[in-house]
Amino acid sequence: MHRLTDKDIDLAPLAGRRIAVIGYGNQGRAQAQNLADGGFDVVVGLRGGSARASTVAEDGLSSAPLEDAVDGADVVMLLVPDEAMAGVYGTIAGRLKAGSALGFSHGLAVHFGFVAPRFDLDVFLVAPKGPGSALRSLFAAGDGMLALWAVGQDASGGAREIALAYGRAIGCGRAGLIESSFAEECEADLFNEGAVVWGAVPELLIAGFDTLVEAGVRPEVAYLECVGELKLLADLIEARGIAGMRAAISNTAELGAVLGGPAVIDDGVRERMRAVLSGIRSGAFAAALKDEEASGYPRLKSARERARSLAVEAVRRSLDS
Repeated sequence: MHRLTDKDIDLAPLAGRRIAVIGYGNQGRAQAQNLADGGFDVVVGLRGGSARASTVAEDGLSSAPLEDAVDGADVVMLLVPDEAMAGVYGTIAGRLKAGSALGFSHGLAVHFGFVAPRFDLDVFLVAPKGPGSALRSLFAAGDGMLALWAVGQDASGGAREIALAYGRAIGCGRAGLIESSFAEECEADLFNEGAVVWGAVPELLIAGFDTLVEAGVRPEVAYLECVGELKLLADLIEARGIAGMRAAISNTAELGAVLGGPAVIDDGVRERMRAVLSGIRSGAFAAALKDEEASGYPRLKSARERARSLAVEAVRRSLDS
């Protein structure tokens, strides 16, 4: 793995350039603020009537309608939800300056054809490996967040340098920029979201809690054991790695992990994980995302309602009160 840091990256490709950040959500807000703090000329592009306009103003930044924001911009960073990419790009495509650069922080829209960038544009990816709130707080503290970077289209011959300069400008060069591709970043990220951290881990926590409660363990104790210790695990792995985490726990805990872990995460689970990845690579997930938007997000609304009504959530609220 070749990791580039600030000392390897020249900011000159962004010098005197106007940067339009399209969208002011999770990543858009953090990236725009970091760029502004670095002294770059930044404008935030918003759809008409966006409730985000007041937040942009409160943050001390300027905003403009989408078409006006990209008009004359040298770098346009498209940071709206994946399922909204096609519509937003359709709105701005005709106003993008010839030879400008179009950037993304997730590869899905390009990899699965939601957006087909014009051939005269540089197209790049800078994907911070964490939420925008953490990207911002790390930057403000003088630290950075690891990111993946890639070039999807090099019309000018300088797309690589623009991508790296952008990654440094938002603070990721402080931690490191690792080369990837739109396909690799997209598929790996979607797999993580569906089959590991955001999909499987919460379901595992819920199942563990339910199993203990069904067996007569008090809900508060079940919560502390199955959910409360998750941060401890994450912190240990972050600091020491998986092997170091094992070395830091008791022999009793380690033997339980050795015997219990493979009994739960067996070959059947691994095969289902492969099926999730296959569905991502085939485009089935991207199609499902489009359908979900078109039908008004029924599955997401149902899942959110289910999460709010879980017994484990009620215990969390009681412990926090």
